[in-house]
Amino acid sequence: MEPRIQYAQTADGVSIAFWTLGEGMPLVHMPFVFTHIQLEWQMPEMRRWYERLAQRRKLVRYDSAGIGLSDRNVADMSFDARALDVEAVADRLGLERFALFGPLHSGPLAIAYAARRPERVSHLILWGAYARASEWSASPRVQAIRALVDMDWETYTETAAHALLGWSEGEPARRFAALIRESVTPERLRAAVARLREVDVTALLPQVKAPTLVLARRQLGFELDVARGLAARIPDARLALLEGTSGAPYLGDTEAVLAAIDEFLGEGEEAAAAAEAPAPGAFRTILFTDVEGSTALTQRLGDAKARELLRAHERIVREALKAHGGSEVKTMGDGFMASFSSATRALECAIAMQRAFAGHNETAEEPIRVRIGLNAGEPIAEEKDLFGTAVILSARIAAKAEGGEIVASDVVRQLVAGKGFLFADRGDVALRGFEDPVRLYDVRWQEGG
Repeated sequence: MEPRIQYAQTADGVSIAFWTLGEGMPLVHMPFVFTHIQLEWQMPEMRRWYERLAQRRKLVRYDSAGIGLSDRNVADMSFDARALDVEAVADRLGLERFALFGPLHSGPLAIAYAARRPERVSHLILWGAYARASEWSASPRVQAIRALVDMDWETYTETAAHALLGWSEGEPARRFAALIRESVTPERLRAAVARLREVDVTALLPQVKAPTLVLARRQLGFELDVARGLAARIPDARLALLEGTSGAPYLGDTEAVLAAIDEFLGEGEEAAAAAEAPAPGAFRTILFTDVEGSTALTQRLGDAKARELLRAHERIVREALKAHGGSEVKTMGDGFMASFSSATRALECAIAMQRAFAGHNETAEEPIRVRIGLNAGEPIAEEKDLFGTAVILSARIAAKAEGGEIVASDVVRQLVAGKGFLFADRGDVALRGFEDPVRLYDVRWQEGG
């Protein structure tokens, strides 16, 4: 069902169109380059993006003043005046604190708002953003495309759409070009570009107090350097470098973008909340343990001594799960299946387990060598158990580990980018039951390793 469009009034009397979707922690999604909140919903790729973002939270999406369904007759389009758009929508919905998503040209405004209103912004997410407009405008490609505005409006919109979404995008780019023509006039765009050249929030970067996630795609050239600069200048900001060639987060490997956002926004939860049974369709990190050679151990030691060894394994695993907010899904005799709402906590738990087993083995007559595998996704939850591709893949990954190893999927590696974990690339590995090879990584857990 299409979200109901509502209106908020800014302090300077401008009507701002917005809609909301979902329930829970509020995430205010600022506009992309060009916006029209009704037409966006009719574009399948954007609708899926919004629906997925709203699965775990209350998503708020609005059109800027002068664009889309918001008031077009706006005299003051200055940077400071448009900060009122965010304020008006948040006040209209009674949001005291909210996460703020600033894509592309909304990035500088998001940075400024977070720096000036730290009491309202709980988290800041930046996509393809910059602090200084000259960082964007200096690109010869951007200058060439902007020159088309004065030559041919339709050619400009088609070219700008392909440049933003990716030159290989056909129908999505055509739909976005049509959206540009509906959302803004050439005159309004020229005025906006002129004001944009003056934008520079570099001095505000050190003042951002909210936890910040800077997202960028590796293959986008200059945007990657700008993203690194942002992450370096915002205190304790996290940089997540993803794969892809589209400047739109809702195209390409969208799941990796959404997973990084889910991971980032989910870290504010208490560990106790993480141990609760996952909601159906919730994004989880799945961990499997497996005692190497358990059958041979039983044959060699006998049932009683082998069971004593497995009890030590169970104690170490359960202590680590409790300490790191993991939820024990089930035990399978010589192994465990557990889930986490945070990939960071899952990896920290896996490392704690291996270090505990290493400590046990230093003094034990019989060592315990345990394989650990991790994957992340949206498992199916039924009767306190988890099923589905994400679970099966995690089990297959654990089977590829040797005793004393932690092996993780590329999804997990991307989720914890910038957290200080060390990985060694195993390359693409064929896994039973999966048609395509899967990229796997060893997790280095030894002290100094």
